[in-house]
Amino acid sequence: MKIFQAPKPISISLSPNTEKDDVRLALKMILRIISPGTEAGFTSHQNLVGGKRGTDAEKLEEEFKKYLGVKYAFAFNSGRSALMAILQASDIQKGDEVLLQAFTCNVAINPILERGARPVFVDVDDTINMDPEDLKKKITHSTGSGQTPKAVIIQHTFGWPARIDKILEITRENNLFLIEDCAHSLGAKYEEQFCGTFGTVSFFSFGRDKIISSVFGGMAVTNDEKIGKRLEKFQRQLDFPSNLWIFQQLLHPILTNYLILPAYGLNQYLGRIILGFFHKISLLSKAVYKKEKEGEIPKYFPKKLPNALAILALNQFRKLERFNNHRRVMAEFYEKEFKNTQFILPLSKEQRDRLPIFMRYPVLIPAPKFGGKIETDRILKEARKRKIYLDDGWRKSPVVPPDTNLEKMNYNLGSCPRAERIAKSIINLPTHINISKNEAKKITGFLKKTISIPHF
Repeated sequence: MKIFQAPKPISISLSPNTEKDDVRLALKMILRIISPGTEAGFTSHQNLVGGKRGTDAEKLEEEFKKYLGVKYAFAFNSGRSALMAILQASDIQKGDEVLLQAFTCNVAINPILERGARPVFVDVDDTINMDPEDLKKKITHSTGSGQTPKAVIIQHTFGWPARIDKILEITRENNLFLIEDCAHSLGAKYEEQFCGTFGTVSFFSFGRDKIISSVFGGMAVTNDEKIGKRLEKFQRQLDFPSNLWIFQQLLHPILTNYLILPAYGLNQYLGRIILGFFHKISLLSKAVYKKEKEGEIPKYFPKKLPNALAILALNQFRKLERFNNHRRVMAEFYEKEFKNTQFILPLSKEQRDRLPIFMRYPVLIPAPKFGGKIETDRILKEARKRKIYLDDGWRKSPVVPPDTNLEKMNYNLGSCPRAERIAKSIINLPTHINISKNEAKKITGFLKKTISIPHF
Protein backbone atom coordinates (compact mmCIF):
# COMPACT_ATOMS: atom_id res chain seq x y z
CA MET A 1 0.00 0.00 0.00
CA LYS A 2 1.43 3.38 -1.02
CA ILE A 3 1.87 6.03 1.62
CA PHE A 4 0.26 8.65 -0.63
CA GLN A 5 -2.96 7.76 -2.44
CA ALA A 6 -2.31 10.10 -5.34
CA PRO A 7 -2.88 10.10 -9.09
CA LYS A 8 -0.18 8.10 -10.84
CA PRO A 9 2.34 10.43 -12.48
CA ILE A 10 3.70 9.74 -15.94
CA SER A 11 7.48 9.45 -15.63
CA ILE A 12 10.34 8.43 -17.90
CA SER A 13 12.80 7.75 -15.08
CA LEU A 14 12.75 6.84 -11.36
CA SER A 15 13.13 3.04 -11.70
CA PRO A 16 10.65 2.82 -14.59
CA ASN A 17 11.05 -0.95 -15.14
CA THR A 18 10.16 -1.85 -11.57
CA GLU A 19 7.17 -4.15 -11.09
CA LYS A 20 5.62 -5.53 -7.90
CA ASP A 21 7.80 -8.65 -7.89
CA ASP A 22 10.95 -6.50 -8.14
CA VAL A 23 9.88 -4.39 -5.17
CA ARG A 24 9.03 -7.48 -3.10
CA LEU A 25 12.39 -9.01 -3.97
CA ALA A 26 14.29 -5.90 -2.87
CA LEU A 27 12.29 -5.77 0.36
CA LYS A 28 13.01 -9.43 1.12
CA MET A 29 16.73 -8.86 0.67
CA ILE A 30 16.72 -5.83 2.95
CA LEU A 31 14.96 -7.89 5.62
CA ARG A 32 17.53 -10.63 5.12
CA ILE A 33 20.40 -8.18 5.56
CA ILE A 34 18.87 -6.46 8.60
CA SER A 35 17.83 -9.70 10.28
CA PRO A 36 19.86 -12.65 8.95
CA GLY A 37 17.68 -15.12 10.80
CA THR A 38 14.55 -13.93 9.00
CA GLU A 39 13.22 -16.26 6.35
CA ALA A 40 13.20 -14.15 3.22
CA GLY A 41 13.27 -16.78 0.51
CA PHE A 42 17.05 -17.11 0.24
CA THR A 43 19.24 -19.99 1.26
CA SER A 44 21.54 -19.36 4.19
CA HIS A 45 24.77 -19.74 2.24
CA GLN A 46 24.04 -16.80 -0.02
CA ASN A 47 25.98 -13.69 0.88
CA LEU A 48 23.78 -10.85 -0.30
CA VAL A 49 26.04 -8.03 0.82
CA GLY A 50 29.34 -9.32 -0.56
CA GLY A 51 32.56 -10.77 0.69
CA LYS A 52 32.25 -13.93 -1.36
CA ARG A 53 32.04 -14.46 -5.09
CA GLY A 54 28.68 -16.12 -4.65
CA THR A 55 26.42 -17.98 -7.01
CA ASP A 56 24.07 -15.24 -8.19
CA ALA A 57 26.60 -13.00 -9.96
CA GLU A 58 28.05 -16.10 -11.60
CA LYS A 59 24.59 -17.24 -12.64
CA LEU A 60 23.94 -13.86 -14.26
CA GLU A 61 27.21 -14.18 -16.17
CA GLU A 62 26.22 -17.64 -17.39
CA GLU A 63 22.81 -16.37 -18.47
CA PHE A 64 24.46 -13.59 -20.47
CA LYS A 65 26.88 -15.97 -22.17
CA LYS A 66 24.05 -18.26 -23.14
CA TYR A 67 21.78 -15.44 -24.36
CA LEU A 68 24.40 -13.61 -26.44
CA GLY A 69 26.35 -16.70 -27.46
CA VAL A 70 29.67 -15.36 -26.16
CA LYS A 71 32.57 -17.12 -24.43
CA TYR A 72 33.23 -14.65 -21.61
CA ALA A 73 31.00 -12.47 -19.43
CA PHE A 74 32.03 -10.64 -16.26
CA ALA A 75 29.66 -8.81 -13.92
CA PHE A 76 30.51 -5.47 -12.28
CA ASN A 77 28.65 -3.02 -10.10
CA SER A 78 28.02 -0.66 -13.03
CA GLY A 79 28.46 -0.22 -16.74
CA ARG A 80 31.26 2.29 -16.14
CA SER A 81 33.10 -0.29 -14.00
CA ALA A 82 32.79 -2.73 -16.90
CA LEU A 83 34.20 -0.09 -19.27
CA MET A 84 37.10 0.58 -16.90
CA ALA A 85 37.90 -3.13 -16.98
CA ILE A 86 37.64 -3.16 -20.79
CA LEU A 87 39.98 -0.21 -21.27
CA GLN A 88 42.62 -1.84 -19.10
CA ALA A 89 42.15 -5.20 -20.82
CA SER A 90 42.47 -3.48 -24.20
CA ASP A 91 45.76 -1.92 -23.07
CA ILE A 92 44.60 1.67 -23.50
CA GLN A 93 47.54 3.80 -22.37
CA LYS A 94 48.21 7.41 -21.50
CA GLY A 95 48.12 9.51 -24.65
CA ASP A 96 46.07 7.03 -26.68
CA GLU A 97 42.99 8.37 -28.40
CA VAL A 98 39.60 6.73 -27.97
CA LEU A 99 36.95 7.84 -30.43
CA LEU A 100 33.32 7.90 -29.31
CA GLN A 101 30.19 9.68 -30.39
CA ALA A 102 28.94 12.97 -29.05
CA PHE A 103 25.55 12.93 -27.35
CA THR A 104 26.66 10.43 -24.77
CA CYS A 105 26.84 10.26 -20.99
CA ASN A 106 29.84 11.45 -19.01
CA VAL A 107 30.17 7.99 -17.41
CA ALA A 108 31.32 6.68 -20.81
CA ILE A 109 34.03 9.37 -20.97
CA ASN A 110 35.45 9.37 -17.45
CA PRO A 111 36.98 5.87 -17.70
CA ILE A 112 38.92 7.10 -20.76
CA LEU A 113 40.17 10.12 -18.83
CA GLU A 114 41.04 7.91 -15.86
CA ARG A 115 43.42 5.94 -18.09
CA GLY A 116 45.14 9.13 -19.14
CA ALA A 117 43.80 8.63 -22.66
CA ARG A 118 42.13 11.30 -24.78
CA PRO A 119 38.48 11.12 -25.84
CA VAL A 120 37.83 12.26 -29.42
CA PHE A 121 34.20 13.04 -30.19
CA VAL A 122 32.56 11.96 -33.42
CA ASP A 123 29.37 13.58 -34.69
CA VAL A 124 26.13 11.65 -35.09
CA ASP A 125 23.97 10.72 -38.05
CA ASP A 126 20.21 11.23 -38.32
CA THR A 127 19.55 8.23 -36.01
CA ILE A 128 21.62 9.84 -33.21
CA ASN A 129 24.35 7.23 -33.68
CA MET A 130 27.96 7.59 -34.70
CA ASP A 131 28.37 8.98 -38.22
CA PRO A 132 30.85 6.73 -40.09
CA GLU A 133 31.92 9.59 -42.38
CA ASP A 134 32.80 11.86 -39.47
CA LEU A 135 34.60 8.93 -37.83
CA LYS A 136 36.85 8.69 -40.90
CA LYS A 137 37.60 12.41 -40.72
CA LYS A 138 38.39 12.32 -37.02
CA ILE A 139 40.74 9.32 -37.44
CA THR A 140 42.53 11.03 -40.33
CA HIS A 141 42.86 14.23 -38.33
CA SER A 142 44.29 12.32 -35.38
CA THR A 143 46.89 10.42 -37.38
CA GLY A 144 47.83 13.57 -39.28
CA SER A 145 48.55 15.40 -36.04
CA GLY A 146 50.78 12.63 -34.71
CA GLN A 147 48.26 11.28 -32.20
CA THR A 148 47.64 7.57 -31.64
CA PRO A 149 44.05 6.40 -32.22
CA LYS A 150 43.64 3.13 -30.34
CA ALA A 151 39.93 2.29 -30.03
CA VAL A 152 36.43 3.24 -31.11
CA ILE A 153 33.44 3.02 -28.76
CA ILE A 154 30.20 2.61 -30.70
CA GLN A 155 26.99 3.47 -28.84
CA HIS A 156 23.64 2.05 -29.96
CA THR A 157 21.66 5.10 -28.88
CA PHE A 158 18.31 4.36 -27.27
CA GLY A 159 18.50 0.80 -28.58
CA TRP A 160 18.74 1.64 -32.30
CA PRO A 161 21.68 -0.33 -33.73
CA ALA A 162 24.37 1.91 -35.20
CA ARG A 163 25.99 1.39 -38.62
CA ILE A 164 28.04 -1.51 -37.35
CA ASP A 165 29.04 -2.77 -40.79
CA LYS A 166 30.58 0.54 -41.87
CA ILE A 167 32.22 1.21 -38.52
CA LEU A 168 33.68 -2.32 -38.36
CA GLU A 169 35.18 -1.77 -41.78
CA ILE A 170 36.74 1.52 -40.69
CA THR A 171 38.17 0.09 -37.46
CA ARG A 172 39.69 -2.88 -39.27
CA GLU A 173 41.28 -0.65 -41.90
CA ASN A 174 42.87 1.42 -39.14
CA ASN A 175 43.73 -1.47 -36.79
CA LEU A 176 41.54 -0.14 -33.95
CA PHE A 177 39.73 -1.94 -31.16
CA LEU A 178 35.96 -1.75 -31.52
CA ILE A 179 34.19 -1.50 -28.15
CA GLU A 180 30.40 -1.68 -28.19
CA ASP A 181 28.51 0.44 -25.66
CA CYS A 182 25.31 -1.58 -25.23
CA ALA A 183 23.98 0.28 -22.20
CA HIS A 184 20.83 1.09 -24.22
CA SER A 185 20.57 -1.99 -26.39
CA LEU A 186 20.32 -5.33 -24.58
CA GLY A 187 18.37 -7.55 -27.00
CA ALA A 188 18.78 -5.34 -30.08
CA LYS A 189 20.00 -6.99 -33.28
CA TYR A 190 21.74 -5.98 -36.48
CA GLU A 191 21.42 -8.42 -39.39
CA GLU A 192 20.01 -11.01 -36.95
CA GLN A 193 23.10 -10.77 -34.71
CA PHE A 194 22.93 -9.35 -31.21
CA CYS A 195 24.43 -5.94 -30.55
CA GLY A 196 27.37 -6.56 -28.28
CA THR A 197 28.76 -9.43 -30.35
CA PHE A 198 30.32 -7.45 -33.22
CA GLY A 199 33.14 -5.64 -31.47
CA THR A 200 36.26 -6.98 -29.82
CA VAL A 201 34.54 -6.44 -26.48
CA SER A 202 31.28 -4.92 -25.25
CA PHE A 203 29.63 -3.66 -22.10
CA PHE A 204 26.07 -3.43 -20.80
CA SER A 205 24.45 -1.44 -18.03
CA PHE A 206 21.72 -2.38 -15.55
CA GLY A 207 21.20 1.17 -14.33
CA ARG A 208 17.90 2.27 -12.87
CA ASP A 209 16.42 3.36 -16.21
CA LYS A 210 18.11 0.89 -18.57
CA ILE A 211 16.68 -2.08 -20.48
CA ILE A 212 16.85 -4.22 -17.35
CA SER A 213 17.61 -2.72 -13.97
CA SER A 214 19.30 -3.65 -10.73
CA VAL A 215 19.61 0.11 -9.93
CA PHE A 216 23.38 -0.22 -10.51
CA GLY A 217 25.13 -3.02 -12.36
CA GLY A 218 26.97 -3.89 -15.56
CA MET A 219 28.53 -6.62 -17.66
CA ALA A 220 31.57 -6.91 -19.93
CA VAL A 221 31.46 -9.58 -22.65
CA THR A 222 33.89 -10.82 -25.29
CA ASN A 223 34.83 -13.77 -27.48
CA ASP A 224 38.50 -12.79 -27.43
CA GLU A 225 40.47 -15.15 -25.18
CA LYS A 226 43.23 -12.66 -24.39
CA ILE A 227 40.75 -9.93 -23.45
CA GLY A 228 38.65 -12.44 -21.53
CA LYS A 229 41.57 -13.52 -19.35
CA ARG A 230 42.47 -9.91 -18.62
CA LEU A 231 38.87 -9.06 -17.70
CA GLU A 232 38.78 -12.04 -15.37
CA LYS A 233 41.97 -10.91 -13.64
CA PHE A 234 40.69 -7.34 -13.31
CA GLN A 235 37.40 -8.51 -11.79
CA ARG A 236 39.08 -10.95 -9.39
CA GLN A 237 41.22 -8.16 -7.91
CA LEU A 238 38.24 -5.91 -7.13
CA ASP A 239 36.39 -5.56 -3.84
CA PHE A 240 32.64 -5.63 -3.35
CA PRO A 241 30.85 -2.32 -2.74
CA SER A 242 30.21 -1.27 0.84
CA ASN A 243 27.20 -2.52 2.77
CA LEU A 244 25.77 1.02 2.82
CA TRP A 245 26.05 1.40 -0.95
CA ILE A 246 24.29 -1.93 -1.56
CA PHE A 247 21.60 -0.99 0.96
CA GLN A 248 21.02 2.31 -0.89
CA GLN A 249 20.40 0.47 -4.15
CA LEU A 250 17.99 -2.03 -2.59
CA LEU A 251 16.03 0.85 -1.07
CA HIS A 252 15.66 2.60 -4.41
CA PRO A 253 12.81 0.56 -5.96
CA ILE A 254 10.99 0.41 -2.61
CA LEU A 255 11.09 4.12 -1.81
CA THR A 256 10.50 5.13 -5.42
CA ASN A 257 7.32 3.09 -5.75
CA TYR A 258 5.91 3.51 -2.24
CA LEU A 259 6.79 7.14 -1.58
CA ILE A 260 8.55 9.18 -4.28
CA LEU A 261 6.30 8.50 -7.29
CA PRO A 262 3.11 8.95 -5.22
CA ALA A 263 4.55 12.27 -3.98
CA TYR A 264 5.18 13.38 -7.57
CA GLY A 265 1.59 12.36 -8.30
CA LEU A 266 0.43 14.89 -5.73
CA ASN A 267 2.81 17.72 -6.55
CA GLN A 268 6.07 17.99 -8.46
CA TYR A 269 7.69 20.09 -5.74
CA LEU A 270 6.79 17.60 -3.03
CA GLY A 271 8.31 14.79 -5.09
CA ARG A 272 11.51 16.77 -5.68
CA ILE A 273 11.81 17.71 -2.00
CA ILE A 274 11.44 14.11 -0.82
CA LEU A 275 13.86 12.76 -3.43
CA GLY A 276 16.36 15.52 -2.70
CA PHE A 277 16.12 14.84 1.03
CA PHE A 278 16.84 11.13 0.55
CA HIS A 279 19.87 12.02 -1.57
CA LYS A 280 21.10 14.53 1.00
CA ILE A 281 20.99 12.07 3.90
CA SER A 282 22.51 9.35 1.68
CA LEU A 283 19.51 7.07 1.98
CA LEU A 284 19.50 6.89 -1.81
CA SER A 285 22.33 7.39 -4.30
CA LYS A 286 22.15 9.41 -7.49
CA ALA A 287 22.42 7.82 -10.93
CA VAL A 288 25.36 10.08 -11.78
CA TYR A 289 27.55 11.40 -8.99
CA LYS A 290 28.66 15.02 -8.74
CA LYS A 291 32.32 14.09 -9.26
CA GLU A 292 31.48 12.40 -12.55
CA LYS A 293 30.23 15.68 -13.96
CA GLU A 294 33.72 17.06 -13.31
CA GLY A 295 35.61 14.24 -15.03
CA GLU A 296 36.38 12.15 -11.94
CA ILE A 297 35.66 8.55 -10.96
CA PRO A 298 33.93 8.23 -7.55
CA LYS A 299 35.23 5.72 -5.01
CA TYR A 300 32.24 3.46 -5.67
CA PHE A 301 33.74 2.28 -8.99
CA PRO A 302 35.06 -0.12 -10.10
CA LYS A 303 33.68 -2.91 -7.91
CA LYS A 304 32.33 -6.43 -8.28
CA LEU A 305 28.59 -6.95 -8.63
CA PRO A 306 27.20 -8.02 -5.24
CA ASN A 307 24.80 -10.94 -5.15
CA ALA A 308 21.91 -8.75 -3.93
CA LEU A 309 21.98 -6.68 -7.12
CA ALA A 310 22.68 -9.76 -9.25
CA ILE A 311 19.42 -11.24 -7.92
CA LEU A 312 17.53 -8.10 -8.99
CA ALA A 313 19.17 -8.21 -12.43
CA LEU A 314 18.36 -11.90 -12.88
CA ASN A 315 14.72 -11.26 -12.05
CA GLN A 316 14.60 -8.50 -14.67
CA PHE A 317 16.55 -10.54 -17.22
CA ARG A 318 13.81 -13.18 -17.17
CA LYS A 319 11.38 -10.46 -18.29
CA LEU A 320 13.61 -9.08 -21.06
CA GLU A 321 11.58 -10.20 -24.08
CA ARG A 322 8.32 -8.94 -22.58
CA PHE A 323 9.93 -5.62 -21.75
CA ASN A 324 11.41 -5.20 -25.22
CA ASN A 325 8.24 -6.24 -27.03
CA HIS A 326 6.37 -3.60 -25.03
CA ARG A 327 8.94 -0.98 -25.99
CA ARG A 328 8.47 -1.77 -29.68
CA VAL A 329 4.70 -1.50 -29.35
CA MET A 330 5.03 1.89 -27.65
CA ALA A 331 7.47 3.12 -30.31
CA GLU A 332 5.03 2.11 -33.04
CA PHE A 333 2.27 4.00 -31.23
CA TYR A 334 4.35 7.18 -30.98
CA GLU A 335 5.34 6.94 -34.63
CA LYS A 336 1.71 6.74 -35.73
CA GLU A 337 0.66 9.56 -33.42
CA PHE A 338 3.33 11.94 -34.71
CA LYS A 339 3.02 11.02 -38.38
CA ASN A 340 2.37 14.09 -40.54
CA THR A 341 3.09 16.51 -37.68
CA GLN A 342 5.81 19.12 -37.18
CA PHE A 343 7.84 16.75 -35.02
CA ILE A 344 10.98 15.11 -36.40
CA LEU A 345 11.30 11.41 -35.59
CA PRO A 346 14.95 10.25 -35.73
CA LEU A 347 14.06 6.57 -35.29
CA SER A 348 11.13 6.47 -37.69
CA LYS A 349 13.11 4.54 -40.28
CA GLU A 350 12.77 1.35 -42.21
CA GLN A 351 14.18 -1.27 -39.88
CA ARG A 352 15.04 -3.87 -42.53
CA ASP A 353 18.30 -5.33 -41.16
CA ARG A 354 17.74 -4.00 -37.63
CA LEU A 355 15.74 -5.14 -34.63
CA PRO A 356 15.73 -2.05 -32.39
CA ILE A 357 14.78 -1.89 -28.72
CA PHE A 358 13.68 1.76 -28.17
CA MET A 359 14.87 2.30 -24.61
CA ARG A 360 13.48 5.78 -25.25
CA TYR A 361 11.53 7.16 -28.18
CA PRO A 362 13.17 10.46 -29.14
CA VAL A 363 11.29 13.26 -30.89
CA LEU A 364 12.80 16.52 -32.06
CA ILE A 365 10.75 19.68 -31.85
CA PRO A 366 10.80 22.11 -34.78
CA ALA A 367 13.48 24.77 -34.86
CA PRO A 368 12.65 27.46 -32.27
CA LYS A 369 11.01 30.60 -33.57
CA PHE A 370 12.45 32.72 -30.81
CA GLY A 371 16.03 33.14 -29.68
CA GLY A 372 17.35 32.72 -26.17
CA LYS A 373 16.04 29.90 -24.05
CA ILE A 374 15.96 26.31 -25.23
CA GLU A 375 12.37 25.59 -26.25
CA THR A 376 12.32 22.12 -24.68
CA ASP A 377 12.72 23.76 -21.27
CA ARG A 378 9.38 25.50 -21.74
CA ILE A 379 7.64 22.39 -23.02
CA LEU A 380 8.86 20.20 -20.16
CA LYS A 381 7.88 22.87 -17.64
CA GLU A 382 4.33 22.83 -18.99
CA ALA A 383 4.35 19.02 -18.93
CA ARG A 384 5.31 18.96 -15.26
CA LYS A 385 2.24 21.03 -14.43
CA ARG A 386 0.20 18.12 -15.81
CA LYS A 387 2.21 15.53 -13.83
CA ILE A 388 4.02 14.39 -16.98
CA TYR A 389 7.72 14.09 -16.15
CA LEU A 390 9.77 13.68 -19.34
CA ASP A 391 13.13 15.20 -18.41
CA ASP A 392 15.48 12.21 -18.32
CA GLY A 393 18.65 14.31 -18.54
CA TRP A 394 19.41 13.24 -22.13
CA ARG A 395 19.19 16.71 -23.64
CA LYS A 396 20.63 20.25 -23.86
CA SER A 397 24.27 19.13 -24.03
CA PRO A 398 26.41 16.89 -26.28
CA VAL A 399 27.58 15.26 -23.04
CA VAL A 400 24.85 14.50 -20.54
CA PRO A 401 23.63 15.18 -17.89
CA PRO A 402 23.31 18.83 -19.00
CA ASP A 403 25.32 20.22 -16.08
CA THR A 404 28.41 18.18 -17.04
CA ASN A 405 31.59 20.26 -17.33
CA LEU A 406 32.37 19.99 -21.06
CA GLU A 407 35.88 21.36 -20.62
CA LYS A 408 36.70 18.55 -18.18
CA MET A 409 35.34 16.07 -20.78
CA ASN A 410 37.74 17.51 -23.40
CA TYR A 411 34.74 18.40 -25.54
CA ASN A 412 35.08 21.44 -27.79
CA LEU A 413 31.81 23.18 -28.65
CA GLY A 414 31.26 23.21 -32.40
CA SER A 415 33.17 19.97 -33.00
CA CYS A 416 29.97 17.92 -33.42
CA PRO A 417 27.32 20.36 -34.69
CA ARG A 418 24.60 17.81 -35.45
CA ALA A 419 24.82 16.30 -31.96
CA GLU A 420 24.66 19.77 -30.45
CA ARG A 421 21.56 20.69 -32.49
CA ILE A 422 19.82 17.44 -31.55
CA ALA A 423 20.61 17.96 -27.87
CA LYS A 424 18.83 21.32 -27.96
CA SER A 425 15.67 20.03 -29.62
CA ILE A 426 15.20 16.51 -28.23
CA ILE A 427 12.44 15.28 -25.95
CA ASN A 428 12.53 11.59 -25.02
CA LEU A 429 9.32 9.69 -24.50
CA PRO A 430 8.90 6.70 -22.15
CA THR A 431 8.54 3.19 -23.56
CA HIS A 432 9.03 1.21 -20.35
CA ILE A 433 6.73 -1.56 -19.12
CA ASN A 434 4.86 0.75 -16.72
CA ILE A 435 3.71 3.15 -19.44
CA SER A 436 0.35 2.34 -21.04
CA LYS A 437 -1.06 3.42 -24.38
CA ASN A 438 -3.55 5.67 -22.56
CA GLU A 439 -0.70 7.41 -20.77
CA ALA A 440 1.27 7.64 -24.00
CA LYS A 441 -1.77 9.22 -25.63
CA LYS A 442 -1.80 11.88 -22.90
CA ILE A 443 1.83 12.62 -23.74
CA THR A 444 1.30 12.85 -27.49
CA GLY A 445 -1.87 14.89 -27.08
CA PHE A 446 -0.08 17.35 -24.81
CA LEU A 447 2.90 17.69 -27.14
CA LYS A 448 0.83 18.14 -30.29
CA LYS A 449 -1.32 20.76 -28.60
CA THR A 450 1.62 22.57 -27.03
CA ILE A 451 3.75 22.70 -30.15
CA SER A 452 0.86 24.24 -32.08
CA ILE A 453 0.65 27.19 -29.66
CA PRO A 454 2.21 30.26 -31.35
CA HIS A 455 4.58 30.83 -28.38
CA PHE A 456 6.41 27.64 -29.35
